Amino acid sequence: MSCANDDLKALIRTIPDFPKPGIQFRDVTTLLLDATGFAAAIDRLAESLPVKPDLVAGIEARGFVVGAALAQRLGTGLLLVRKHGKLPGETIAEEYALEYGTDRLAIHVDACAPGADILIADDLIATGGTALATVRLLRRTGARVTGAAFLVDLPDLGGADRLRAEELRVHSLMAFEGD
Repeated sequence: MSCANDDLKALIRTIPDFPKPGIQFRDVTTLLLDATGFAAAIDRLAESLPVKPDLVAGIEARGFVVGAALAQRLGTGLLLVRKHGKLPGETIAEEYALEYGTDRLAIHVDACAPGADILIADDLIATGGTALATVRLLRRTGARVTGAAFLVDLPDLGGADRLRAEELRVHSLMAFEGD
């Protein structure tokens, strides 16, 4: 996360007071609209990874976009981590806490083989709740979650540190402080 990515950071739109007062929402859709910026972001994220995973796990929904582009760039398959009830085959699910209540993530039971090296991908890491649930879900299959890649880190919310506490390498291109 250096000034080398300031060109990409400039493509991220900030929407104040969304979804509630006091939140500075970092909207990556403006980066995705810029073909050159999006391509550069995926290239730089791929180049920051020390090892090539067997699969990239994209977390619903913007993580599908980042994960698919990253998987294609790395020459790997894409594992979809969906909201519970959205996949047609047999699944396993993991519950996680939200600010008010809980939610569940799911993958197909045959989505990855035991021992597979998996990289988690999403657009942004905030508190880390969804990413940590994804880690637990993938580990239940016997997969090795080797790292996580994000376009944006909100370090003040502590999610990247929570993933590091799980012994994961965390890669992000840019950080927005104070959120």
